[in-house]
Amino acid sequence: MKARTLVTIVPLALAALGMAACGHEEPKTAEAELEALTVTTAEVALMTASKPIEVRGVVQPSRQAAVSSRVMGPVVALSVNAGSVVSKGQTLLEIQPEASQGQLAQAQGALAQAEAGLALAERNYERYRALHAEKAASDLELDMAKMQFEQASGAVSQAKGAVRAASSVAAESEVKAPFSAQVIETLVEVGDLAAPGRPLVRLESLENQQIWLTVRARDAGRVEVGDEIAVRFDARPDLGTVTGSVDEIVPSADPATHTLTVKVGLGDTAIPSGFSGRATIEGDVTERLVIPESALHHRGGLELVVVRSGDGTARTRAVTSGAAAGEGLIEVLSGLDPGESIVLDAPGPVADGTPLELTR
Repeated sequence: MKARTLVTIVPLALAALGMAACGHEEPKTAEAELEALTVTTAEVALMTASKPIEVRGVVQPSRQAAVSSRVMGPVVALSVNAGSVVSKGQTLLEIQPEASQGQLAQAQGALAQAEAGLALAERNYERYRALHAEKAASDLELDMAKMQFEQASGAVSQAKGAVRAASSVAAESEVKAPFSAQVIETLVEVGDLAAPGRPLVRLESLENQQIWLTVRARDAGRVEVGDEIAVRFDARPDLGTVTGSVDEIVPSADPATHTLTVKVGLGDTAIPSGFSGRATIEGDVTERLVIPESALHHRGGLELVVVRSGDGTARTRAVTSGAAAGEGLIEVLSGLDPGESIVLDAPGPVADGTPLELTR
């Protein structure tokens, strides 16, 4: 009988050798430490006040005119351009005067004839009065002389009126500004034919301008004539807030939009008509969360606030702001709770977990 030799291979030993050959030590990762910031904080406050209602409107001139002339003829001179500022009585343009001057001369000639006829009728009437007193003229002859005198007197009055009318028209060959204003548009050029009723120049006054605000009918009772309203203009931020006074409230509402027009005088503020503006009127009394505007940061379309949490570290939080609340405060609609501590002088949004030390 042959003996069998069994050979046993132990895999654990080979595995141990392999691990010894390729073994290595794991690297250590050091945690980055955030540098502490020294900051000033304030609490999110709950304010009880009226909530402002924002309304919009458009600037309108106090006076505007499309200047025309009763003279017909070609324009021979244009003295202004769009944007020119003119004073009352300043010449805007001139129309060829020959036609109007000819009409004036005709009226003056007719007046001279009428006055000559009146002089003759007057002498004739006096003559017949004397004859009638001496019984040398009949009552009929005296009445005829008197009628002719009165007709001649009426003809003179009529001729004088025609002269005044012709003089008035002739004066309009030189078209002048009816009030101090700015030229908005010239509607003719030299050589164009001016005709009665055709607009030649458009003017708008620069004084006592108004902004016509569109106010919802349900809010119209919050405004009264004489109230002061703060107005801001989107295209003129350099003007800041302009204080206007309510001059007029149109009593009828627009049936389509259910809004009323409130006309607010802008005083000495000079701003072109057509510019849009915003104003605020007082609304209902409500509780609002407010924070200092200096705590609000704007990044990529987001509004952010740095909150100091209970453990003294920073938490950057997105919020939604509302209307200004006055005295450097702004309303917060969401993102904060009353009593939370917010950072006023952070350089911007900071990393969450940054230690915040209070200014002493």
